[in-house]
Amino acid sequence: MKYPKIDLHMHTLVSDGTDALEEITARVREKGIALFSVTDHDAIKAGSMIPGLLEKGDPDFITGVEFSTRDERGKYHVLGYGYDPASGAIRDVTEEGHRLRMKKVTARLEFLRREFGVSFPEGETEALFGMDNPGKPHIANLMVKYGFAASKETAIREYIDKLRLPNEYLRPEEAIKGILASGGIPVLAHPSYGSGDQLILGEEMEERIRRLKAFGLLGLEGFYSGFSRKLHREILGFAEKFDLYVTAGSDYHGKNKLVSLGDVGEEDGEERPEGLIRFIKDVQIYESPAV
Repeated sequence: MKYPKIDLHMHTLVSDGTDALEEITARVREKGIALFSVTDHDAIKAGSMIPGLLEKGDPDFITGVEFSTRDERGKYHVLGYGYDPASGAIRDVTEEGHRLRMKKVTARLEFLRREFGVSFPEGETEALFGMDNPGKPHIANLMVKYGFAASKETAIREYIDKLRLPNEYLRPEEAIKGILASGGIPVLAHPSYGSGDQLILGEEMEERIRRLKAFGLLGLEGFYSGFSRKLHREILGFAEKFDLYVTAGSDYHGKNKLVSLGDVGEEDGEERPEGLIRFIKDVQIYESPAV
């Protein structure tokens, strides 16, 4: 196998990670990862920039993105791999996801000010809106910094999540359509996990996969740092049943999550499923320079 170690799900400063784009390739190399993808939320900046940053000896790269989507039946994180970052289709979906994200940031800041008297210096607010894709973790970190909460988790649970936002969201079929139209492969991220602590199993999981496959879903994230062996085996079983690709990702966020880069739940000596082998064969890969 050309890629003995892979990690296809990680985040940078472009969304809610702590590593800059210029740092992530070096960290990936240090971990011995041979093939990687950066999947920032609702953002394709990494897909546009990292191929130009690759140097001799660097790991190979797949363009990636993670769209936060929802419909009347639940919440889904849809990964997109191997898309053309210059495609208007992927850019349209990204811009819509970003628009909705910024609308939520504005609503959350107003809610915190109105309900809890939480406000930040003007410079901090300007910096927040100047980020590529700010979200709940960024607001929570500010709350900790200015003494409004003891921890990021407390800020989100006890304050930020008290706001019930209007039902305005990017739908899974929109994300899937945009990924496909840009030459990419749409994959359901950490399929067993829904909203909050929701765990999706068995018939409910199968129905969800059938519905998303009808929209054009092509793969499932079968290897994931947060999966038990039972969840891992169930998702691999569904991938085989529905003839779907399989991907592997850690969901690394740097210092914002206790997840190690390269930890995709793949055990030593474990035989890779046919769906993962096919994915690596079929997806568009940017190879690091040979000279």
